[in-house]
Amino acid sequence: MALTVAQAMTLPAMEMRLLAGRAGLARAVRWAHVSELADPVPWLLGGELVLTIGLGLPADAAGRRAYVERLAGAGCAALAFALGEAVSSVPAEVLSAADEHGLPVLEILTPFIAVTEAVARWHADERVRGERRVVAAQEAMARAALQAGSAGILRALAEHTGGEALLLDPHGTPRASSPAGPSPGRHATAGARGPAGVSGAAGAAGVVERPWHGSAVAAARTAARRSVTVPDDGIHAVQVQSLGFTGPPGGWLAIRTASPLEWHTRMLANQAACLLAMELVGVRANRARAHAQRAALLSAVLDGTLTPRQLGELCPVAPPYEVVVVRARVPADAAMEALEDVLPDPDAEDRAFVCARPDGTTLFVLPEHTGPPDSGLGNPRLSDPGLSGPGLSESGLSDPGRGDPGRGDARSRGARLCARLGVPGGGCRAHDLEELPAAARHATALAGRGTAPGYTHVDDLETAALLRDAFVPEAARRFSDAVLRPLREHEARHGGDLVGTVRAYLEAGENLELAARRLGVHRNTLRRRLTTAERVCGRSFTDPGHRLHLWLAVSLGDLVPPGRARDGENA
Repeated sequence: MALTVAQAMTLPAMEMRLLAGRAGLARAVRWAHVSELADPVPWLLGGELVLTIGLGLPADAAGRRAYVERLAGAGCAALAFALGEAVSSVPAEVLSAADEHGLPVLEILTPFIAVTEAVARWHADERVRGERRVVAAQEAMARAALQAGSAGILRALAEHTGGEALLLDPHGTPRASSPAGPSPGRHATAGARGPAGVSGAAGAAGVVERPWHGSAVAAARTAARRSVTVPDDGIHAVQVQSLGFTGPPGGWLAIRTASPLEWHTRMLANQAACLLAMELVGVRANRARAHAQRAALLSAVLDGTLTPRQLGELCPVAPPYEVVVVRARVPADAAMEALEDVLPDPDAEDRAFVCARPDGTTLFVLPEHTGPPDSGLGNPRLSDPGLSGPGLSESGLSDPGRGDPGRGDARSRGARLCARLGVPGGGCRAHDLEELPAAARHATALAGRGTAPGYTHVDDLETAALLRDAFVPEAARRFSDAVLRPLREHEARHGGDLVGTVRAYLEAGENLELAARRLGVHRNTLRRRLTTAERVCGRSFTDPGHRLHLWLAVSLGDLVPPGRARDGENA
């Protein structure tokens, strides 16, 4: 709170009378200073109540007008005369210039030293009052943090500074604001969450966009890694500071108040930033544990100890997915930071998977649609029926970038992920959880092809895309089940692995020695198993048609990549 000229005139024991410049009574008085110089401006900083007996007043009218103009231009709060010593009255030129420039001119009857002491005492008392307000506000923010998280912190900060607060994620996207609620401005984020899963201050209403948010976002996106910036237009000041204690910023806090930014506002903003940073640390730890649990479940699916259906029952999922495999073992912290960079919405990050594999690769499963579940955000089929037309490239192949922006965005996120990590990677689409294992195998194979950082998607291989689109997935599964049913029924009754034996034999080019070596059995054992398989199927391996049927049945899952568009879905 600033001491205005009007308030200074009413301080205890002050005897002052306004002579001119009523428009400037709201000017802030920073200090009271005595000066009898003809030009005191070089010795002033602004905000001074200049006390004089008139010795320094120029003798000519033009000089006296210029004297007042210089004081007003230097930001002086007011000019006070003690009459009867050097001048008996204030010259008319001084009064008219004061009215013209809005500089209050006062007649003062109080000793100058008493005025200086009174102003100094008010500022000292105000400092104490400010410290008490800061302590009360800090206690309120601490309570709000426990009761309402980041929403409460922002609300308490805005209330105790008389301003507005905004929380940005690491990318500079608004996630929560206060005050929040109905406003002429449009909603920037519906149901938004703060960095690392913090709920928005506006709850379901989201972040209410204010005109000043644009400058705060720009300041956050251009700021250094750890910094505080204060854009100030002379009317309002906006402080933007990073959140977090180490590493890249976990988000940004922006606060807007009247200019200039008061010291207690800076202190409260720092306190709020610390509370938000501590909350982010806790939320990130919880998120790391959740990702570890999801990784264990996904590993179980890929290893065959858990079914995809069981995975869907245990974890929130939102297929289709972009399955990305990078040829590097990525530490958990680095993987989470990469996900935060490539996924624009925290809800999408909560539905993603990160899994380190035994072969030294890291598998990422990214949801194709990045809006909140069932919201339709990021899904053109739900949010805009006009985008439902098929997307075909000039070659006639399905083009994920046309007709289905969500699918094209998923591929671009896979590419950004590999670029962010600086490693080669491969990708494949999985339409549902059942296709995750096959998509992981294809993505792993593509990741193993590259040596330089880059991203190769299965759709970039024209023959693979054509072969995939030539099959109807459900019909292909029925074909495989029909061909392999006799072998599997025999396995169920008598044990053994006839399907695996047949596959190894065909993959070895019908070479008994090579197939036996791969299976770890004697070649005579392999002959007996193949004889049993021929008897069970009722057809000989010398029949090329039978061999083709068996080869397609056992290898369709690996030969044909998943991700084919379903009926009613854009290609």
